[in-house]
Amino acid sequence: MSEESSSVTASHRWLIRISDVFVDSVEEILQQLEATTSMKLGHEYYLIQTVNSDAVRQSGVSLFLRWNLPIQHSWPCHPQKMENFVEKAAQALFLKFGHLNPQTILVGQLNPNPSHIYYKGLASNLRGRMLQLFPSLKESKLDVEEQNSEAPTLFCLVGKEGLFCGMQSPKECNGLYPGGTKYISQSSPHTISRAGAKVAEALHYLLMYRSALPVDSAWLELGASPGGMTSELLSRDYRVTAVDRAPLDLRLNKERKLDFIRSDVATLQLREGTKYEAMLCDLNGKGQDSIKQVIRLSKHLKKNGLVLFTLKLPSVKTVQESLAVLDSVVNAAAVAGLYLLAKTHLSYNRHEFTLFFEYQSARF
Repeated sequence: MSEESSSVTASHRWLIRISDVFVDSVEEILQQLEATTSMKLGHEYYLIQTVNSDAVRQSGVSLFLRWNLPIQHSWPCHPQKMENFVEKAAQALFLKFGHLNPQTILVGQLNPNPSHIYYKGLASNLRGRMLQLFPSLKESKLDVEEQNSEAPTLFCLVGKEGLFCGMQSPKECNGLYPGGTKYISQSSPHTISRAGAKVAEALHYLLMYRSALPVDSAWLELGASPGGMTSELLSRDYRVTAVDRAPLDLRLNKERKLDFIRSDVATLQLREGTKYEAMLCDLNGKGQDSIKQVIRLSKHLKKNGLVLFTLKLPSVKTVQESLAVLDSVVNAAAVAGLYLLAKTHLSYNRHEFTLFFEYQSARF
């Protein structure tokens, strides 16, 4: 078993995940990361060597990385053809990381396609054996959701190309799960739209930064039609004021915690004193235009109120153009007292990003 890096505190080798949506921009992204070598692994993963160990975390293009992991231990092999792969891998990882007391161990697949059932079972079996070996984890087996987002976890990814591992906090990796955020199925016949999964995934991601809003919290949703996100918020027992020029799905007609305002968001006027714990904006059009409406209505947010904002990039083609739009949106929001808490690209995002803001107080 080869170990190209002897350090478990810093690495110039990284496993990064870039969504297929940005496949045409991969070369530009890798250049910005100062990658000297790269190898495609599994689905959406790239194993890269960088000039310095901070390039992945500090580069502006980190926005395009759904997930990242410093590679501190690797075994290039074909696990399906290896005898006793699980035991050999588990023993080697215990020798390498056992004394470092990770808060938990999580193992994922380089290709999570359901047809690759062998590697799903292999990942589960490897995690189970490692939990048996690590003394500090025998009695305390944290669930993914129970992790401290700022404490190091031993993450491992396995596939036909081999095993790749490293220790890093979920927040630094940009996801609680190996590979990123929790995948939300949209197979139910009761699903109104795929946007419901997008907000569910976003709220799951947000757990790394703040606690979930309590039941009965009030949301203002801008650009609600047909109601996929509305339905997801209602299913969490939130109160929702949904705004759109187009109607909502008829299945939402009898929802008692829903107030639907059929209006253009640009002309929406709310009653003075109306306050919300959170705002959700999934308006179509340019991000710079959408953030203006969020800023205009932000006076209706309570202190520390949450804004979940979809930064859409119609007609934007390059990485640098995308980053310029991001900067303009974030700067405009900050002047209005909306401070960027986190940013990411979700499974259900297309050529867009999800930004999270907290409302403090405006500078003007």
